[in-house]
Amino acid sequence: MRVLVIGSGAREHALVLSLRRDPAVSALYAAPGNAGIAQHAQVRPVDPSSAEAVVALATELAADLVVIGPEVPLVLGVADAVRAAGIACFGPSAAAARIEGSKAFAKDVMTAAGVRTAHSEVVDNPAELDAALDRFGPTWVVKDDGLAAGKGVVVTADRLAARDHGAELLEQGHPVLLESFLDGPEVSLFCLVDGETVVPLLPAQDHKRVGDGDTGPNTGGMGAYTPLPWLPEETATAIVEDVVKPVAAEMVRRGCPFSGLLYAGLAIGAAGPAVVEFNCRFGDPETQAVLALLESPLGELLNATATGTLAEVAPPRWRDGSAVTVVVAAENYPGRPRLGDVITGVGEGAPDDAAVLHAGTAQREDGALVSSGGRVLSVVGVGADLAEARAKAYDRIASIKLPGSHYRTDIGLAAVENRIAVPNR
Repeated sequence: MRVLVIGSGAREHALVLSLRRDPAVSALYAAPGNAGIAQHAQVRPVDPSSAEAVVALATELAADLVVIGPEVPLVLGVADAVRAAGIACFGPSAAAARIEGSKAFAKDVMTAAGVRTAHSEVVDNPAELDAALDRFGPTWVVKDDGLAAGKGVVVTADRLAARDHGAELLEQGHPVLLESFLDGPEVSLFCLVDGETVVPLLPAQDHKRVGDGDTGPNTGGMGAYTPLPWLPEETATAIVEDVVKPVAAEMVRRGCPFSGLLYAGLAIGAAGPAVVEFNCRFGDPETQAVLALLESPLGELLNATATGTLAEVAPPRWRDGSAVTVVVAAENYPGRPRLGDVITGVGEGAPDDAAVLHAGTAQREDGALVSSGGRVLSVVGVGADLAEARAKAYDRIASIKLPGSHYRTDIGLAAVENRIAVPNR
């Protein structure tokens, strides 16, 4: 099987590394890739958001399967174009990708499916913002209704800060989604979905805010860990049965069946799981941790999903232990990051070494590795338990040098110290 992975981040690096371990994958390509991915797959330049360019490359490479990593190409219909060219594609249609591309659409689907989520209201007129804010609080959740790479959300007890964010979004021409605040620890659950067939992967927890102790602005994600020692197995089962399966069935009913990776972000409160958001693709940085524990052939799972045969494949197998991902970010991220700084201490590693995954990296003509994005590296530690996995990740980070870089030191720490629990009903 010849596989083409579309994207350039650490999520795609993790996908490439896992696909390399699948004996059925005979050729592996990535476009546009990055400096780290280039060590494991043939990289080709392509605009991931151009359906014409992606189809032309997949055809040239005689790809049997195209795997689309980022959300923007999916929302723009790149997967539709690949399938129309007769090539299997892992990733939903543009119609199904609205589950992430429009939060208002996602809310409508959840309401129809009877899935618990936050009360919400869309504001598209600045004159209506103040009155709408008065109907929420004392903690305000203000979101960009479209795609914002995880950074279009403000959660605050400061009404003025909530108003400023909403006004800024409206000034940019973006509708604003106001939501009631959901309490309880958050869970990211990835599910392979093929119509109404749903196969869950390991649950993970993301750390969105930039600073230790969940302080500072939201980012695209500063780290994650899996599995979750504090999440009861019956709660994970309930998420699949009461959340993901009803949503998948509703998408089928609407004539836009989902095919690909459906990511449910949930808050586990006293009343049970409630959906914070849905994404239409593998999440970053959770993917880096989840795939580090996957023993099943990833190519088989993705191809079965893409070809409508997921129900015929054995459930995923997982290695024992835990995995932790810590993101090393460039100076000033999540603001405008400083780029072009030399990175040292990464090391080449063994071909299947998933310890250091590249995200925002490039290689200069002189061979130096330099930063080219806000989230530069994802460092993955795997251990017998969460404490050992954390130790391995942070030990590895200590050898990496990038001027002005920063990372959180508390990824997974609350779980290690038993400071997370599902509230009693």
